[in-house]
Amino acid sequence: MENLLQISPGLMIWTLINFGVFFFIFGKFGFKPMIAALKSREDAIAASIAEAEAQNAEAKRLFEENRRRIADAQNEIAAMVKEGKERAERHIHAAQEEAERLKKAKVEESLRQIAQEKDAALASLRGEVASLVIEATSKILGAKIDAEQNRALIETYISQISKN
Repeated sequence: MENLLQISPGLMIWTLINFGVFFFIFGKFGFKPMIAALKSREDAIAASIAEAEAQNAEAKRLFEENRRRIADAQNEIAAMVKEGKERAERHIHAAQEEAERLKKAKVEESLRQIAQEKDAALASLRGEVASLVIEATSKILGAKIDAEQNRALIETYISQISKN
């Protein structure tokens, strides 16, 4: 064990020579490939970073474009819904107007029929009243007067009464 702790000048010189030769050979043949490998690795990493940044920028651009398209689509849908509501309201309004027009036409038709039936009833009533008056007059007088003259006279009086 004593040999381990002692310093031998020959061993030290040979160790330095071995280290120098190793360093020379390694420097001659190892440093250049190792530096080239490190350089290529650095370039590859830089290229990957640049590509990632470019892809990130492209992704942001696509994201913004998609968000804009979604907003445009939502605006378009809102416009379609609004137009649909307006169209439905127009149809409802038109249907209401048509129903109102039909109602007025039915009311007018009913009023016209009522007036016609009233006129027919009045004419029938006048005729019956005239006949009854003629009969009553002839019974009172005891003899028949000219029926046509009598009827004309009664019609005149009835029309004057209805005017009053």
